Amino acid sequence: MSFDPRKPHGIHAILYALFDRNEELDRKAMRRQTEICIASGVHGLAALGLATEVSKLGEHERCQIMDWLAEDRVLSIPLAFTIYGSSVAEQIRQVRHAEKAGADWVILQPPMVGAYGAREYIDFFIRVANATSIPVGIQNAPAFFGRSLQSADLVELNTQAPNVCIVKGEGPVVDIAHLLAATENRFTVLNGRAGLELIDNLKIGCTGLILAPDMIDYAVKAYDLYRSGHEEEADRIYRTILPAIVYTMQGIENLICYGKRLFAARAGIEVYDRAPAMRPTATGTKLVKQFADNLGRYPS
Repeated sequence: MSFDPRKPHGIHAILYALFDRNEELDRKAMRRQTEICIASGVHGLAALGLATEVSKLGEHERCQIMDWLAEDRVLSIPLAFTIYGSSVAEQIRQVRHAEKAGADWVILQPPMVGAYGAREYIDFFIRVANATSIPVGIQNAPAFFGRSLQSADLVELNTQAPNVCIVKGEGPVVDIAHLLAATENRFTVLNGRAGLELIDNLKIGCTGLILAPDMIDYAVKAYDLYRSGHEEEADRIYRTILPAIVYTMQGIENLICYGKRLFAARAGIEVYDRAPAMRPTATGTKLVKQFADNLGRYPS
């Protein structure tokens, strides 16, 4: 399928932030992560979302990750960056850098300062979206952010800024189905949540999912099989990874702690945390090894 940046599809990998023992970004490990995602057949690459621990990164580090991923990707693979920032000016600076790095589209997060009504967020997103001509997505994750836009708000946003045409969802399939219906399919919607309800998301109209890379190879296989009409086999693969998805997706901190360690165990690399962080327990580490052994190493 050809790629339309207004209608991204497939399984897109959102990279973890990998640190060295000094809590600095690890260039070698980040490159290895991208290589694994490419070898797994991902339909797109992304970074700087919640799994990338973007709130722990300085603006310089966010730009550095953009540059690294742009350098390491295969040019035929679409590229997206989540835009984090507490002001319109900061987000526009990040969008500008994403454009220079060759981003096909960007995903705006609501500013993580204060708590305001929908009107304030709509106006904020319009100002940022109007600063670029590339397609823009909105990350709508009320369970994680404590703030979101309703369907009518998203329709108004799209009406005033037509390049806002993608929603990065983080919700149950019943909520995403309602969003698709209530917005009259104005938006391309990709869900997340580590791949929970993967097949059902595709059935209700999501064009794909954006997932951290701990089980990305399995998710790609399930998606490709579903798209080719082999729904039963796709569902079998989904059921294979479901226990590990449930284990990692108990919250963002849990995903960063154990999902990242599951990725690292399958990749053969070490994990170091940047404080503050959830620290692994003996039981948690044992379960990571169990899941990693069952899933096996990544394709080379």
